[in-house]
Amino acid sequence: MTSRVRVRPGHAADADAAAAVFLACWHRSYAHVLPARVRALYDDASARAMWRRIFAAADGVLVADVAGRGVCGVTRYGPDPDHGLDPGQGRDADQPVVGHIFSLYVHPDAQGLGLGRALLEAATERLRAAGHREATLWVFAANTGARGFYERLGWRPDGGTRVEEAYGEPELRLRRHLADDGMAVEG
Repeated sequence: MTSRVRVRPGHAADADAAAAVFLACWHRSYAHVLPARVRALYDDASARAMWRRIFAAADGVLVADVAGRGVCGVTRYGPDPDHGLDPGQGRDADQPVVGHIFSLYVHPDAQGLGLGRALLEAATERLRAAGHREATLWVFAANTGARGFYERLGWRPDGGTRVEEAYGEPELRLRRHLADDGMAVEG
């Protein structure tokens, strides 16, 4: 990643740019991953509406801003909704133990610049700083490129699977332990 890239908290004014990144990924990057009927679920209007809702409701959104190009990547993170709260163990009893990466998108024209890694590392560090001991994310099973990316950054399948009704495509849950010694990175 060069100094031309800045990862920063996302703001409501970034919602339309984030929607454009999402839509480019959804239609171009996922062309070999998702059937056309699933990719057709989102168009410009629906993507903008979704990301405007996300930015209005969530504070765990980061964007990757590239000098001269604007927002080229976005991630959303927070407590894992599928895991309960920490039962105490010397911590705040209402603090979830597990964090979650809800989404990570890098515009296809900006892939390979290190934006995905920078966004994922920044979100993971924020989850760690919030006291989460581990984190999860979901990835489409057919998205071998994304699965390889996550694996290189220490994320491993934990046996969880799902098929969301809206998409009808298998997903795998990946998990990463958030050790105090930073990101475990391979090659």
